[in-house]
Amino acid sequence: MAKKPTAIAQPVATGAASAVLPVAPVPRPRLHKLRISNFRSIGSTPVEIELDDIVVLVGPNNAGKSSILRAYQVAMEHGSAEGKLTIDDFPNGKVDPLCLPTIELETVVFDKTAPGDKWIRTDTQSNEMFVRERWTWAEPGAPKKVGWDVAANDWHASEGPWGAANVAQAYRPKPHRVTAFHNPTDQAAQIVGVLKEALTAKVKAAKAKPAGGATGGTATEYEKLLESIKALQKSIASEATSAVDEMRTDLGKIIGEVFPGYAVTFDARPEDDIDKTISLFKADPLLRMGPSNGHQTTLDRQGSGACRTLLWAALRILADRTDGKSATASDRPNLLLMDEPELCLHPDAIRQACSVLYDLPKTNNWQVMITTHSPVFIDFSRDNTSIVRVERVMGGAVQGTTIYRPKRAKLDDDDKAELKLLNLCDPYVAEFFFGGRTIVVEGDTEYTAFKHVISNDAGKYKGIHIVRARSKACVSSLCKVLNQFDKGYAVLHDSDHEKIIGKKSKKERNNSAWTENGKILAATEEGRKAGKVRLVASVPNLEEGFFGEASDGEKPYSALIKLRKSDAAFEAIASLLDALIDPAKPVPTGAIEWSDLNSLAAAVKAFDDAQV
Repeated sequence: MAKKPTAIAQPVATGAASAVLPVAPVPRPRLHKLRISNFRSIGSTPVEIELDDIVVLVGPNNAGKSSILRAYQVAMEHGSAEGKLTIDDFPNGKVDPLCLPTIELETVVFDKTAPGDKWIRTDTQSNEMFVRERWTWAEPGAPKKVGWDVAANDWHASEGPWGAANVAQAYRPKPHRVTAFHNPTDQAAQIVGVLKEALTAKVKAAKAKPAGGATGGTATEYEKLLESIKALQKSIASEATSAVDEMRTDLGKIIGEVFPGYAVTFDARPEDDIDKTISLFKADPLLRMGPSNGHQTTLDRQGSGACRTLLWAALRILADRTDGKSATASDRPNLLLMDEPELCLHPDAIRQACSVLYDLPKTNNWQVMITTHSPVFIDFSRDNTSIVRVERVMGGAVQGTTIYRPKRAKLDDDDKAELKLLNLCDPYVAEFFFGGRTIVVEGDTEYTAFKHVISNDAGKYKGIHIVRARSKACVSSLCKVLNQFDKGYAVLHDSDHEKIIGKKSKKERNNSAWTENGKILAATEEGRKAGKVRLVASVPNLEEGFFGEASDGEKPYSALIKLRKSDAAFEAIASLLDALIDPAKPVPTGAIEWSDLNSLAAAVKAFDDAQV
């Protein structure tokens, strides 16, 4: 379901004072789904991407992530050189009539009359309207575009919605492509182009601005400028009359000799399309950057990180140029397509860049699709983000799987708060999105112990991700996120005790940590029944269950010392790790695989009885 546009407060005059009333921005088209097949490394099995405000493409190198970004750009610019494929864009570098490059696009629209009823599919639940298009390349060069005929329930043989390409473009987001390594000249051209768009928008606003703050029928400042130029051109044309007449007479004589009876007139057209003759800004602005009190140089002398950051800044300016107040339905929405935004940036700049990119769609005029190898660029506490893992499967085919969408994860407010705090504490927690077997552990002690075991045999444990929740309350939240994966995972947490003695009251009371056991059980239920999730608890915690004593203070450090000094302790923790990785292996003494609270309570009681 589409998000409701954020209301923007605008002042409305009410006598001597002014009131602030909410004004909803004009709803604009947005991308809903992208489907690609037989394009570059993507084979005949289509890669389908569901688009949100933010889409993050993750996966190994050379898995086809950049090809997905390029596919949308190609479809949108099919009328230009950028939209023409070469033979290298075809599978295996040759044209196969059975495997032609194909790109399908589904767009959410709000103007039903523009494409026409035959192209509109209305969703009965969300009441949103969708238009579906397909581009196919039968040979290198330009594609053939057709639309999905809703009435016929099939692709139309020759037509598509909106007609001509230049008309259709206004109904789809405009692509802004930033590749991993643009040369400085290209980057400068991109930035200047974006800033010129912002200036053009300001010129449009100036055309409607009354001169001297006047209102009503008073001429605008821009209209007064046009009248002045018109008068100047008339004066110049009048003064040049004699010269014009001489040229007209001479031309008429020559033409009359060839075409008897013909004459020539010369109209300077001093009053036609005057606004098109005006350039209020230099055609090619020059950008310089450097210390405010030092030497500033052109972009071709700047580092790649500085150039890419400046491009984000320019895009942000463009996105914020109207803040919804002067936006109209004719304003074309935008889509930022960016490869690896973390490249060439200092860690602090990476965090700032992440914030900028995530905030870009707040203007209701942008969507963002990026590729990344950095977990820092994944914030799964956001409501508007989809994570898509792109990887090669058997046979080398590229597969794109939407592995996380906030709505499907069904996170409540507590989950979002926990995940947000976890993101702040550990920006690399999202590393599990990038593939491999994931093990969620409750805290630092388990994380440190397992990392020590892995460091002693890195080859055996390659591709294993240990994710520390840092609190028991966050374990169930992480499980809800991981449930979006097709692949399984394992969970290790402390069982704790159902009742504890209060430190001040010295009275027995319910343990809040035990309540979390029930939440973890519920979050993993479907995965356990499907055989994809293994749920294990240390009884009552890792230190007592495996090292024979509770540890206060520096628990991770104490655990590490025990593992280094005791072969038995090391083997016990290694066995526990192996059991979490491979469900076929038994869980060692000190922990229990559990599926109901009664069995967990019985295991805790047995431990307590053994201590007496």
